[in-house]
Amino acid sequence: MPSALPKPFLKWAGGKRQLLPEILPRVPEQAKTYHEPFLGGGALFFRLKPERAVLADLNERLVRTYRAVRDDVDNVILALEECKNDKDFYLRMRARDIDIASDVDVAAWFIFLNKTGFNGLYRVNKQGRFNVPFGSYKNPLICDRDNLRACSVALSGVKILHTDFRHVEEMTEPGDFVYFDPPYVPLTATASFTSYTRDGFTLEDQTELRDIARNLKHKRVHVLLSNSSVPVVHDLYSEGFETREVLASRAINSDATKRGKVAEALIW
Repeated sequence: MPSALPKPFLKWAGGKRQLLPEILPRVPEQAKTYHEPFLGGGALFFRLKPERAVLADLNERLVRTYRAVRDDVDNVILALEECKNDKDFYLRMRARDIDIASDVDVAAWFIFLNKTGFNGLYRVNKQGRFNVPFGSYKNPLICDRDNLRACSVALSGVKILHTDFRHVEEMTEPGDFVYFDPPYVPLTATASFTSYTRDGFTLEDQTELRDIARNLKHKRVHVLLSNSSVPVVHDLYSEGFETREVLASRAINSDATKRGKVAEALIW
């Protein structure tokens, strides 16, 4: 039987599993529909297991992976059971033109590379090719059958969209709950914000996200956001929002000096 408490089936940079004790007290006791426009590992979703939810992300491969786990988890499991923790196998999988494959194959590819690639990173080059090196783990759990099935149950009936955060404004109603976990403002951002552009989420995007969050609050939608605890973020949310600083461990980073406790901001 599937576990009663699903947990994220992917390792994800910035995942919120460890911060759930800080986040959960700020979740409304009752909400019509749960929305998460930056899905990632989905730690809060899997903890809440809401009856009605709309999940979204701009990473199409991630979205297809979630859909396959929702709709065809048994075949995802079968495909994962064929995968081996072997460097040559890893490199062959990494080189696949995966976007032409089925959702089940995309899910097995994504989960396998996530479990066996270096530090669980998801990184692609300009051509969209996944380029994370082999992780050399002794015995990674590539296929957690019980958890995948529990995740499939939690995802049953959930809308999973390939779109950006802007869709949420038109899809919400008073009494809904939206959790925003966007790409974070870099801790070492310069005045020119060049590092935003490299990551594909600009200062203008951060500002538009703030404006959307404000609009949602005005129409009586419950809103909670996460971001880095830096002056830019505190300035953006200085009016009309409350903020709490929390410390999070960050183990998934290619630069070992950037791992450890990092200050983050919870905003509502």
